[in-house]
Amino acid sequence: QVQLVESGGGSVQPGGSLSLSCAASGNIFSIRTMNWFRQAPGKQREFVASITTGGTITYANSVKGRFTISRDNAKNTVYLQMNAMLVEDTAVYYCNLAQSTGIYWGQGTQVTVSS
Repeated sequence: QVQLVESGGGSVQPGGSLSLSCAASGNIFSIRTMNWFRQAPGKQREFVASITTGGTITYANSVKGRFTISRDNAKNTVYLQMNAMLVEDTAVYYCNLAQSTGIYWGQGTQVTVSS
């Protein structure tokens, strides 16, 4: 089994920054992709960013140039640095790990962007 614990959510004004982290534990394989998704009220969960074990990174167009995903393989942790935040970035942010045994989700952390 795999456990994912997100931290770092909170409230920020438009234009501000927040940093999220997600620590994975349990039966983690060396080959895996870690992702961030988000779900705004009344909307479907959407992809935000991903990073593979080899370091290949993909971003949603809506966050490209503002968000940065990174990982520390030794700590089994993935990070999401969010800059120049917009009101529409308000959502519950979920960490996701995908490996050969399946796809695993964290419990989510609330991010609110408001003036």
